[in-house]
Amino acid sequence: MADIPDRYFDEDEVHADQVELPTVFASDQFTAVVEGYSAAQPAFSSQVKLPEPVAKFLTQFHTHLVDRNTWELHAFYENSFNKLTEKFYSKVAWPDADSISHLVNDDAAFLILYKELYYRHLYSKLQPTLEDRIGSYSNYCDLFNFILNTSEEPCELELPSQWLWDIIDEFVYQFQSFAQYRIKIKNKSEAEIELLKERPDVWNVHNVLNVLYSLIQKSQINEQLVAFRNGGDIAAAGGELGSKPLYRMLGYFSLVGLLRVHCLLGDYALALSTMENVEPGQRGLFSRITACHVTTYYYIGFAYMMMRRYSDAVKMFANILNFVSRTKHYHSRSYQYDMLVRKSDQMYALLSMCLVLSPQKIDENINNVLKDKYGEHYLKMQKGEEGLSSFEELFSYACPKFISPSPPDLENPNPIVHDAVKHQARIFLNEVKSQLLVPTLRSYLKLYSNLPVEKLAGFLDSEPDDVRTQLLVFKHKSRQIVWNSGPLSSGTLVPTSDLQFYLSQDVIYIAENKVGRRVADWFIRNMNKFEDIITTMDKKAVPAASS
Repeated sequence: MADIPDRYFDEDEVHADQVELPTVFASDQFTAVVEGYSAAQPAFSSQVKLPEPVAKFLTQFHTHLVDRNTWELHAFYENSFNKLTEKFYSKVAWPDADSISHLVNDDAAFLILYKELYYRHLYSKLQPTLEDRIGSYSNYCDLFNFILNTSEEPCELELPSQWLWDIIDEFVYQFQSFAQYRIKIKNKSEAEIELLKERPDVWNVHNVLNVLYSLIQKSQINEQLVAFRNGGDIAAAGGELGSKPLYRMLGYFSLVGLLRVHCLLGDYALALSTMENVEPGQRGLFSRITACHVTTYYYIGFAYMMMRRYSDAVKMFANILNFVSRTKHYHSRSYQYDMLVRKSDQMYALLSMCLVLSPQKIDENINNVLKDKYGEHYLKMQKGEEGLSSFEELFSYACPKFISPSPPDLENPNPIVHDAVKHQARIFLNEVKSQLLVPTLRSYLKLYSNLPVEKLAGFLDSEPDDVRTQLLVFKHKSRQIVWNSGPLSSGTLVPTSDLQFYLSQDVIYIAENKVGRRVADWFIRNMNKFEDIITTMDKKAVPAASS
């Protein structure tokens, strides 16, 4: 049984030790419950004639799965499936599983995996109905039951790491999408509301957490990570299941999935604690899959930002943005390219806010891109109340789409719906408002080595007592917990500002910590620029006229 944190259970709800294993997701209820709803939906003909390339693809895809040919599976999954989608199914759904089952000898495992792709395509290219959402949930139940219920024998599937990551990523995304869909009561018919009442288990937060925690426990991935860090025997730490790539990778990706879910629910401390055995500074399993790499850093950085650990957030965002800028051209043809570009833009927005709240040196290339993208917002955010609208705009654009773990009261004709995104935005903006004058104070203090309080109050059109209060705020906000090593939630409380000052009677004494320029980096960067200029000049040189 998965050990789900008690904080997700209300007193009136089932306690953690009463939650069953993922077999609670039995899908045989699905047909009976949605029967009335399905009658109103257009039936998909099981006699659909498949294009010859599609039929051939499915047959070969099934053969590679049975033969456990992971390399060919990866090529079929990442390339062939997407090419056929663009050619035949860019605006319609793929054939349902019943239509193609005869091509794969009714292989139950393949049909479950095919339906995972089928529903994922619906979510990405079309608008899924409530029936589709429940059908996708039911299929994930079958998939995880197949993998996790190992009482007889372990699952022998072998899938590419990219596909395993996409399964966990899509599982969390559809949970998030359903939570957002469910709160929009006004747009739903009576049949949909009745179906939601009948199926409170569908995409229930307890069930989703149960799956992720169960995958982590079955794979013993935390034990493997500890053994790796201590130089121990990873295979022995993983046991019979954890030594298999399927369970090891699913367990690892489930850690990232939990990080994401806890951030979506607003529990940032628990989000970081799930990654306590992962060291972002070192190349790990997550760095094999670019989307997983970016997702990991995005949510760790965002959790740090919401916990007022801006220095750590800046390090995370700058690190991954450097990585993306170096490798982006390798992914220009990938189906994940748009996601990488969007996530990069969001992280630049988050980075700009963190730098306003905690100024520090960052890589010059990242700084230049930041100025190009959000230069105007950056300047506005430094101007006190005038910049609040920019903070709000950037936060709304760059934050995760938060969700509430509690479903709306469907018995109430006018249920009260709480907007989780607005709630988290208010929390962040309240923190920003508490230090609106800090950038202005910093700009004045940098000009002096000592400054009377009354003179500073005159600059700010404020009272000396109010200035003293703001100086205390500055002092408090410039001390943050900073992570160096060990669990991500750990750290040391240190001053993070480049200004140190103290107040003696009515005079402020200031000392600036000047950071020396890293000459080697500066020299190498400018030598590279110089070589590029010479190469360009050589190419444009006019050839000598022949005599």
